[in-house]
Amino acid sequence: MNYTNAEFIKSAAVKSDFINDGLPQIAFAGRSNVGKSSVINKIVNRRNFARVSAVPGKTAHINYFLIDKKAYFTDLPGYGYARVSASEKVRWASLMESYFAGGELITLGVLIVDSRHKPTEDDVMMANWFKETGCPLVVVANKSDKLKKSEIEPNMSVIGNTLELGAETKLLLFSAENGNGRSELLAEIEKYVSD
Repeated sequence: MNYTNAEFIKSAAVKSDFINDGLPQIAFAGRSNVGKSSVINKIVNRRNFARVSAVPGKTAHINYFLIDKKAYFTDLPGYGYARVSASEKVRWASLMESYFAGGELITLGVLIVDSRHKPTEDDVMMANWFKETGCPLVVVANKSDKLKKSEIEPNMSVIGNTLELGAETKLLLFSAENGNGRSELLAEIEKYVSD
């Protein structure tokens, strides 16, 4: 699949905006400041493709990117940002619940967490949402370039245990900065996208 052949299709603010045309949807989720847009940019090898914002919590809609006309990367709104109004949090929860309901829209979930820290309650909730849909899940531990070698194994263990990941869930070390883990993540995505 040619990942550089990527185009923004639309932003969905309500359920009626969701795309359901039979193409696989790889859903990317993560906390507001975890580097989700940077991970997507690294995968498609384009610098400012998924907009990187200086203000966390800017992705307030579900953004659809068509990759090589074969699959969608769906960029879900970032969560856990404290300075978002209560009404915005309610809107976010309602949008996410609609997207996850039934689970038929999601082909593969990609949950991005910070490799330096124990996953938050919000990360655990998001992992559980993916698990409840029954769709396969890959957990991407981003910002690994900021870890010392001695921290990698214990940190990955804390992430796996906190999110209660089963043997069937891949946990990948990743760096949107230097591209470490990109080929492993692409290999996981390709399992669910037929050429």
